[in-house]
Amino acid sequence: MGVSIQLETDRLHLKPYSVSQAEKVSELAGDKEVAATTFVPHPYTVDHAMDWIRSHEKWFDEGKAYPMAMTLKESGDLVGTMTLRIDTRHNKGELAYWVGRPFWNQGLATEAAERMIEYGFEVLNLQRIWAAALSGNPGSTKVMQKAGLSYEGTLRKDLLHRDEYKDIDVYGLIRDDLHHS
Repeated sequence: MGVSIQLETDRLHLKPYSVSQAEKVSELAGDKEVAATTFVPHPYTVDHAMDWIRSHEKWFDEGKAYPMAMTLKESGDLVGTMTLRIDTRHNKGELAYWVGRPFWNQGLATEAAERMIEYGFEVLNLQRIWAAALSGNPGSTKVMQKAGLSYEGTLRKDLLHRDEYKDIDVYGLIRDDLHHS
């Protein structure tokens, strides 16, 4: 992949995926518990993961999305994904992420989210960064709050998720908020 973006946090490397990670992506993202609280399709096969990873270079090149593999610095283990999807027309980004079940409740998503938010404002010069989570997903809500996003509202029955309409909670942060905190 011709993309050289690499970010780091205390415990993580955030960098573009390689196809060699497809099997691990399928294993982690394909977990029923991960699928229950995210928008990752289930079942999630290695072929799904390969197709997804192969589409990244174009997204990076076009500045549409920055899907980053979250890996532990110490072991190189894949933890999950932290993506910033860009809406160039409105100069905003949407954070989207999933974390493999073995890595839940360790603060890793928050660490990665904070770093992606910093990248979005400082490097991509975004005006706004937002994220949404299924209302029944307190883990994701906690990540958004700890990463500095504020609750903006609930969109009722906004998404069809696993054949059921679900509410989503929306969180956001605007550039002006950074100077007032």
